[in-house]
Amino acid sequence: MIRLALLRHGHTPWNRAGRVQGRSDIALDPDARAQLAAQRLPAPWDCAALWSSPLSRAAETAQLVAGRAPRTDRALTEMNWGEWEGRIAADLRADPACDHRDIEDWGWDYTPPGGESPAALRARLIPWAQALTDDTVAVCHIGVMRVLMAHATGWNFAGSAPFAVKRNRLFVIQIDGDIWHLRPDPVRLEARP
Repeated sequence: MIRLALLRHGHTPWNRAGRVQGRSDIALDPDARAQLAAQRLPAPWDCAALWSSPLSRAAETAQLVAGRAPRTDRALTEMNWGEWEGRIAADLRADPACDHRDIEDWGWDYTPPGGESPAALRARLIPWAQALTDDTVAVCHIGVMRVLMAHATGWNFAGSAPFAVKRNRLFVIQIDGDIWHLRPDPVRLEARP
């Protein structure tokens, strides 16, 4: 059995503006850098293997909270939002001609125009996670986290999620072969002394 702890990257200007980021490589904003530099991974996670998405917002978050460079893997890249990347999510939802939906109405096969479905994201994430051999921290994106946590809980992107992804917390999944279990209590990052 191994444990996989998922951490969402810090804020970017696009997060704060409500823009859909997806695979766009948007950097952390100065406030996020300052906040993350004041925090660290708690024990025993500070000694775990460290991975991140290759996108700069995730890799820099990993470096700031761990004090070391992460290994990166394309599997951890955020979901591709296709034609919706860079657009304001609230504007997309308000457009009656657009099929932008809240996550509770997705299902595994919901796909933005020119983008990627949660099922496609899961198809690239599960082999990466199954290949892990040590307890691991993965700094990634909300879409990646939702797919891995949905897989661990059996949630099918229909109705309310049995979890809420928040920043500055490690969401821990126990992986024992094909049996995945999301631990109920996220672990907070610690303040640096």
